[in-house]
Amino acid sequence: MTFSTVKVDFTVKRAIAKKPQVSIIVPACNEEENIQPLVAEFVGFAKKAPFSFEVLLVDDGSIDRTYEAAAEQAKKHPFLKVARHRVNRGITRALETGFSNARGEVFVFFPADLQFLVSDISKLVQPILADKTDLVTGRKVGRYSKRFVSGIYNLLSRLLLKVKVKDLNSIKAFRREVVKDMALRKDWHRYLVVLAASDGWRTSEVDVTLKPRIHGRSKFGIWRIPIGVLDLISVSFLLRYSRKPMLLFGTLGGASVFSGVVVGLVYLGFLIFAKTGLRSLLFLVILLVLVGLLLVIAGFVAEQIAQLRAEIETLRRKLP
Repeated sequence: MTFSTVKVDFTVKRAIAKKPQVSIIVPACNEEENIQPLVAEFVGFAKKAPFSFEVLLVDDGSIDRTYEAAAEQAKKHPFLKVARHRVNRGITRALETGFSNARGEVFVFFPADLQFLVSDISKLVQPILADKTDLVTGRKVGRYSKRFVSGIYNLLSRLLLKVKVKDLNSIKAFRREVVKDMALRKDWHRYLVVLAASDGWRTSEVDVTLKPRIHGRSKFGIWRIPIGVLDLISVSFLLRYSRKPMLLFGTLGGASVFSGVVVGLVYLGFLIFAKTGLRSLLFLVILLVLVGLLLVIAGFVAEQIAQLRAEIETLRRKLP
């Protein structure tokens, strides 16, 4: 796993002697009004939670007083730690900052917008602690403005990525090991379930309540739709071909050579029966065959790169 290199300053009232079972990672950007009620929910949750936990709130370059509000709460509540990115780096990098500083064996992704219930965290975590699964994602239940867009996005995800869960972009819990060696690119937190499933981790889904946002402004914009679709295509492509590049290059190269052979037969037909040769067809034959051979050669090179990548990943897993 490649962690953020951003220097973070954690504020905590005192060291917590007991290692928590669960680390709840909360990315926050311009959520000043939500910090106090969110922490209050965690305080209530701490009184009845069937597991020990810590909360790592990562202020992702807020321009309001999100960090200051969270730091003030951290002085009162030992379970809360606060980190700060000097500039906005996105949810994925905020999560990675949390991953690298978390102490629990189970991680939870929980946004700071107060649209999800803190009490639903138990639904996500308990199956993992009981060793029934490795990752649990929430399936949003309730009325919300992005329901139609979310439905289309999740439908495309199921079609392209062949995932079993119905909601990829929600709160989720997962074992620490799930993301230990996972390379996440910008905004790829949305595909954590897909990447985990492709690595063989068990995944499941539970219903969670989604409420309308009360304070602050949604970070969702219309521009996120095309970006999300392009990311979806990119992830689908990488999952299919990054570990078996010859499957792509070989298929395209073979199709090109086969097309060249077909065009060559047409050229011979004109030459034999019409007693004339079409020079343009001959050039097309040469082009198709050469392109096909080059694609196959590129496939061999890509296979070597994929092999080196696999060996590097194996060595990384062996490191302490």
